[in-house]
Amino acid sequence: MDQPQHRVELSRRIQAPPAAVWEVLTDLDRAQERLSQVTHLHVITDGPYALGTRWRETRRMMGASDTQEMTVVENDPLRSTTTEAVDGGTRYRTTLLLEPLEEAGATLLSVRFSADVADPNRLQRLALRVVGPLGLKLTEKSLRTELDDIAAAAEALHRG
Repeated sequence: MDQPQHRVELSRRIQAPPAAVWEVLTDLDRAQERLSQVTHLHVITDGPYALGTRWRETRRMMGASDTQEMTVVENDPLRSTTTEAVDGGTRYRTTLLLEPLEEAGATLLSVRFSADVADPNRLQRLALRVVGPLGLKLTEKSLRTELDDIAAAAEALHRG
């Protein structure tokens, strides 16, 4: 039987160059002030944002808080970064892609999010079928908020 999967892909145009967007994405020390859903973030590893960087972040969504340990699993500076978190039997993977636009100083930021349940039991499969569509809508709303927050911070940074 196929693994239940939860996938969302969105994009947003940002009036700032990829370098400004990248700075917002990778400046973990300022994430809590720039990203409205992040209520706490603690960096676990030393050094700059890179492959293997790990942190614990707490987000408030839909009236509840959840803390996950995030790890950078792919990183191509100024182009893309992928993070993963594992909770129970579910692996959450988020890829952010930066594409410079022909218009000087603009970036298309795309996010690809997936949640995969490795070995779902019958109850988990049923729950995913029943609440899956609502979960996708809530995830999409959360990711749109994140893209808007990133855009606002990158545009402010670019304006100086």
